Amino acid sequence: MSVDRLQDKIRKMKNPMVLSFSGSFQCIPPHIRESKSNFVDAYRAYCASLLESLTESVPAVRFSFQNFALMGPEGLDLLQELLVRAGKLGYYIVLDGPESLSEQDAVLAADRLFRKDAPWFFDGLLITSYIGSDGIRPYAERIKEADKDLFVVIRTANRTAPELQDLLSGSRLMHMANADVINRFSLEHIARSGYSCVGALAGASSADSLRLLRSKYKQLFLLIDGADYPNANAKNCSFAFDTLGRGAAACVGMSVTSAWQQAQTDGTDYLQQASASVERMKKNLNRYITIL
Repeated sequence: MSVDRLQDKIRKMKNPMVLSFSGSFQCIPPHIRESKSNFVDAYRAYCASLLESLTESVPAVRFSFQNFALMGPEGLDLLQELLVRAGKLGYYIVLDGPESLSEQDAVLAADRLFRKDAPWFFDGLLITSYIGSDGIRPYAERIKEADKDLFVVIRTANRTAPELQDLLSGSRLMHMANADVINRFSLEHIARSGYSCVGALAGASSADSLRLLRSKYKQLFLLIDGADYPNANAKNCSFAFDTLGRGAAACVGMSVTSAWQQAQTDGTDYLQQASASVERMKKNLNRYITIL
């Protein structure tokens, strides 16, 4: 199953990292921008070179359907192209799916994303669930036949997430009530690794949340959102892993894709800076976990 493939790749590389491509043009080095006629072409060249460069060090990548759609039709064409390229390079691919605000939206999206002739190539689909189980069921019913994984947002890593996601719902925090709903779906899709093909996304900013999720939901594979945010750190992320260093992956983005800016270079060394950033983050994570 697909989640087993992700776990196997993480174990092989000893790097539990998912690299997110946000669709931001700001990370493109000046020399690439100047060599292309438009930003979409520049972003294409930039992403393609990063994907090629990091195949031996990063097990998984993540793309946002919404962010590429906001570029217009050419952005969606680029997304299809990058998904196929990432697949051919051997990455495990997470796609942030389109928002579903009704059960009908979810059924339509699940039908189109999981059909065999769909133009979107991915291994795991990330969705939100705050419309309740109506927004999860259409996807969960299709993942086995499609041989895909489903990840559902439990808690995000942004600074104001606690305003709603940490409110009390009876005796539970709101995001833990959400986790209970997701857990019911996950029990029907346990893979060889012991983790379910229905997993979850949780925020790297809350160590207590990650610790509780890991202890309560043994079979949920956790994507750790915002592992490189200012309010997160490697120690926080470590609480999402089991005692064998399995069952989770840390999502990082600008710290790698904009590493050349953080190093204050002219961008011509962006591949070297990205690779160095990956190695630093891998080393930090492995200070707290041992992947067996």
